[in-house]
Amino acid sequence: MAVRSIGNIIRYIDGTNKTPMERENALLWRPTESAIEASQMSEFRRYVNKSSAQQLLDYQQLYQYSVTNIADFWSHLWDYCDVRASQKGSVALDNAQSMVKAKFFPEARLNFAENLLAKGRDEDEAIVFINEDEKTIRLSYSELKGQIAALASYLKTQGIVKGDMVAAYLPNTEKTIIAMLATTSLGAVWSSCSPDFGVPGVVDRLSQVRPKVLFVSDGYLHKGNVFDMSEKNQAVLGALDSVEVSIIVPLLSNGASHKYSTVGFESIQRDYKGAELVFEQLGFNDPLYILFSSGTTGVPKCIVHGVGGTLLQHLKEHRLHLDLKPRERFFYATTCGWMMWNWMVSALASGATLILYEGAPLYPKRRRFFDLIEAEKINILGVSAKYIDVLRKANISSEGYDLSSLRALLSTGSPLVPEAFDYVYENIKQDICLSSISGGTDIISCFVLGSNVLGVYRGEIQCRGLGMAVESWDGAGKTQIGEKGELVCTKPFPSMPIGFLNDPTGERYHSAYFDRYEDTWCHGDFLEINERGGVVIHGRSDTTLNPGGIRIGTAEIYRQVEIVEEVSEALVIGQQWHDDVRIVLFVTLLEGVEFDDQLKQKIRTQIRQNTTPYHNPKVIIAVPEIPRTLSGKIVELAVKAVVEGKEIDNKEALLNPDALDFFANLKELQ
Repeated sequence: MAVRSIGNIIRYIDGTNKTPMERENALLWRPTESAIEASQMSEFRRYVNKSSAQQLLDYQQLYQYSVTNIADFWSHLWDYCDVRASQKGSVALDNAQSMVKAKFFPEARLNFAENLLAKGRDEDEAIVFINEDEKTIRLSYSELKGQIAALASYLKTQGIVKGDMVAAYLPNTEKTIIAMLATTSLGAVWSSCSPDFGVPGVVDRLSQVRPKVLFVSDGYLHKGNVFDMSEKNQAVLGALDSVEVSIIVPLLSNGASHKYSTVGFESIQRDYKGAELVFEQLGFNDPLYILFSSGTTGVPKCIVHGVGGTLLQHLKEHRLHLDLKPRERFFYATTCGWMMWNWMVSALASGATLILYEGAPLYPKRRRFFDLIEAEKINILGVSAKYIDVLRKANISSEGYDLSSLRALLSTGSPLVPEAFDYVYENIKQDICLSSISGGTDIISCFVLGSNVLGVYRGEIQCRGLGMAVESWDGAGKTQIGEKGELVCTKPFPSMPIGFLNDPTGERYHSAYFDRYEDTWCHGDFLEINERGGVVIHGRSDTTLNPGGIRIGTAEIYRQVEIVEEVSEALVIGQQWHDDVRIVLFVTLLEGVEFDDQLKQKIRTQIRQNTTPYHNPKVIIAVPEIPRTLSGKIVELAVKAVVEGKEIDNKEALLNPDALDFFANLKELQ
């Protein structure tokens, strides 16, 4: 059935005509009964029923089982996913009554890299790397294993053993994945920064990690420009006295001198070709990755994630929530400085094919990713909410493209506004599962995400993740439905961090997540859970606005401002003003738009008519640029600090640090 507008989609789904306000939570897409039954989610539900004499009939019942029977759920998942391990052990969860003390599978012995390479057939494509200049490299699982074995053998000759730190300053290429898997095959610990990080930002992070080996790239491409990394590499290596071996990974192959490197990636492949691939067995809770907090309010925290928890959580999210199958083609637009890179790479554990793209998402044209979907027959695409909004603002459609292979679209980084849902179903594809997902670096996974056994409702995240006891709590610490509150998780889950690096007493780790509520994870997001289990994220709770004592999530304002066609993007803060808080809105405008009183009134009317008078900004200011972290998130706290006259010590955590300068000493805010 041809569908031409979002209204037709809604009528087709639920048989009604609805006004814009009535369709706020309208059902936009739902799976067929046959698709639900054929999914891995339903297969796992039947597996649990058979294994534990349960009678779970749908997702909601399976979810309730998963958060009521924590140990049994994760044990069933281990068996269903056929985790490769020399030992599982008899204990699935120790100290189950305490989030802080809980330990999953304390007797288990396994290897992360082994599990990522176990499901792919040797002849199948494992990785397709595409550079901005369209240079393409394809690796089968057999070829991937061979290159990992060669590199791991070399690292072993350099004395790298279990627990050693290995880091990368690399773009998102197939060689970066090879380096990570070679590292983790030996039981060493991996950490990475992308080449758009400045030298101080890299040193702030890696000086804490103290890696023995550093992988560096000769350069990278972005928006048609070539960026040579020689000077940055030399500066970073000069500042890291822990590095014993530096390995140059070619991307440009421009013949430049690399005197700072110990050895080249390609020479290692030649010299160690044919090496045997061996997997060091580790404990479930041994360290695997070190990820970094954004660092916009201080030196980044080093968050240590474990081998088994990362693997098991990603298997759950990929196989059950994404329904990812062997040989399906999976593409997530990310860099190596964002946790989505770590999350994406784990798709290999499902036997999938990873499509990697290194370069600007909208270059040389805004439909670049449509080209990739069509050419590579991509099944699952992951992007940022900002990317979707840029396409929406530019009125880009997929007309003329064959997107028949695409069955799921994922969005993260910030809340996906309802109008973006409309845009996807009107202009990209009608028969698609649009899943907004949210979690973070702290848990290297998701608290709330999607599933192709559930419907997609306008403006909503589909569900809470299996095994994640997520609730919305009010100020008194009581759970609530249909009300905005703190995102808490009340029961342990495997991908909780092992801890923070250089935090021997665990004090910093405890204060980050468990200070507000005793033995309950408080994530710092402001959310609402409705009766059917759908979720709306209203922004960070530490940036929640409180005019007149009314709590307002920043996302509530963004979703209205982004409807205004003249506005490119926005950032909102609460400024202390005359013993209260006033809302200050900063906007960037599309090219050629004049910022006048008429536009200000249009923005205020849009906000007031669709929210409450409390949401209305007292001050609206046009700015040249919105400051963002290196992973693309807007930095409300940093802007608020600058407006209050405070110094920002760690601007290197920002993608565009100079953008902050505009916010200092604004006369409109005096």
